[in-house]
Amino acid sequence: MEPELVAGCDAGQLDRLRELAGRLWGWSSRWHPGELSAFWWEHGGPLPSWRVATWVRGGRTVAWAWSRYPGRLDLQLDPAHLDLLPRVLAWPQDEPSQAITVLDAESALLDALTGWEPAAGGTDVVHLRRDLREVEQAAVPAGFVLRPVRGTEDAQARGAVHARAFGAPAADYAAVMGAPGYRPRLDQMVVAPDGTPAAFCLAWLDEVSGVVALEPVGTDPRFRRRGLARAAVLGALAAAAALGATHARVCARDDPGAPGARATYESVGFRRYARNVRLVRPA
Repeated sequence: MEPELVAGCDAGQLDRLRELAGRLWGWSSRWHPGELSAFWWEHGGPLPSWRVATWVRGGRTVAWAWSRYPGRLDLQLDPAHLDLLPRVLAWPQDEPSQAITVLDAESALLDALTGWEPAAGGTDVVHLRRDLREVEQAAVPAGFVLRPVRGTEDAQARGAVHARAFGAPAADYAAVMGAPGYRPRLDQMVVAPDGTPAAFCLAWLDEVSGVVALEPVGTDPRFRRRGLARAAVLGALAAAAALGATHARVCARDDPGAPGARATYESVGFRRYARNVRLVRPA
């Protein structure tokens, strides 16, 4: 049966991406379904520049391609349908991407990428994990409060601290709150004595696997180096464990430009198990 190609950013496209990510999830998979929700809605919804395609066979997603940046492609394929790889790599057909990123543990996919070469330079991203049998109690400085987001009443403040943490324009955070898999209880925020949100950690629980993914984690630059992001992470992990999560996973930059990111996660028990590999199309 020939797969059906579905192109565009319609309301069901994210569901198709998440369906494949959830079905394939494991420690040798790059994508967690919650992470896809976070990326899809972090700007308030799909951007006009995005190009997305899914391949559906027998009612199930078997591959997808997502171009968020010019010349670069994110992708996922069911290992049983690697015959679709040439079509995925050719997407979009009018401007095939020249660079892709895969997990170094995706051995079948890497073996199928004949001729693609490791890219020089770039940002190294590592994947870290830990179990949730025992989660250390979070501690914040005097006057600060760690609490979950209270719902839409916190949407503006939560969106503002996200924007300050990443130096990005403020987006409609209410859209994130409406994303598949979002739970206010797993959106932990540290609030300063004057009521200003200072740090945050958003977690996404996949109930099938019991794995919770952290995306994103950040701190307002005015409040850094006080252990606030660490406290938010611990708060999110404890909330996830209470909901039945057994393991947690997070991705972090691992380069001189961001020395504190990986260190923060390792300080609460995360350990590296894989890394992203960026490949470029052969000349």
